Amino acid sequence: MVRTKLCGLGTEADVTAAVDAGADALGFITDVDVDTPREIDPERARDLAATVPPFVTTVAVTIPGSVEEAVAVAETVDPDAIQIYGEFDADAVEDIGDRSGADTIVALGVDDAERARALDGAADALLVDSLSEAGAGGTGETHDWERTRELREELDTPLVLAGGLGPGNVAGAVESVAPFAVDVASGVEREDEPGRKDADAMRAFVREATRASHAEVA
Repeated sequence: MVRTKLCGLGTEADVTAAVDAGADALGFITDVDVDTPREIDPERARDLAATVPPFVTTVAVTIPGSVEEAVAVAETVDPDAIQIYGEFDADAVEDIGDRSGADTIVALGVDDAERARALDGAADALLVDSLSEAGAGGTGETHDWERTRELREELDTPLVLAGGLGPGNVAGAVESVAPFAVDVASGVEREDEPGRKDADAMRAFVREATRASHAEVA
């Protein structure tokens, strides 16, 4: 069954709503060099992650400039996993995992198939996202799901699908790609308050992803 990650949480209310929605993982965006209303400081991420109950995975999402910066974020936030953007090779990814004690999720674009193959087995998961020119996520745009499925079929490492997902299209994404997990941030936010989550949208996202996953199995 596909897993669901609700990302870019910044308040206690949004964390509670995400847990209540049935998410498998919660993402906290911290220490990134792009302008986003979802960024919180590492100490705030740590405090919010500490409120997450057992059996729900916490993920620190960051854009580190080096292995040391990635490890520092993990040491402060103390997440179950760290999701990193940037041009890290397999040795660096393994180093981050070994030194931080956290699972590693490496984000890359749909055009980065060669790099995905090079990281296969080094990362604990690979997240295929619609990246901005700066190499960050959060664009709210979809990408070529057929190419992502082809990549998923090549890899041994679990593939997480992100980029432009929301309650209205996540079922189609699951049916098209059959990913290990799906990830959403802007697609479940309030229209009147960027960065803040819509509890109904989060519930709908998890429900639709789960429904499509069960249908695929059947």
